[in-house]
Amino acid sequence: MNTTLILAAQAASQGSSMPMIIMMVAIFAIMWFFMIRPQQKRQKEIRAFQNALSAGDSVVTGGGIYGIVKHIDITTNKVDVEIARGVVITVDKNYVFANVQASQQGQNK
Repeated sequence: MNTTLILAAQAASQGSSMPMIIMMVAIFAIMWFFMIRPQQKRQKEIRAFQNALSAGDSVVTGGGIYGIVKHIDITTNKVDVEIARGVVITVDKNYVFANVQASQQGQNK
């Protein structure tokens, strides 16, 4: 009688692993839609902004420096940014992240 109960308990605990697999897939899907996908979308927007840079644009660099684009060197991927009258710094194009006017308009809404 005891062996029958033990065998029944083992059979119940060895059930299908399908619910565990479904739960893992669901967790991955949730992570994809709430974390990975929005980050990829944001990176795509930043790349489009960096590729559309032109002289005269007001920008913010990765270090938080505000300035105006003076010159873009496509061959070296560098941007000259004027941060004060007569003060020009050179930054890598990949570290120019935001358009100042667009970010201020978003905050005013």
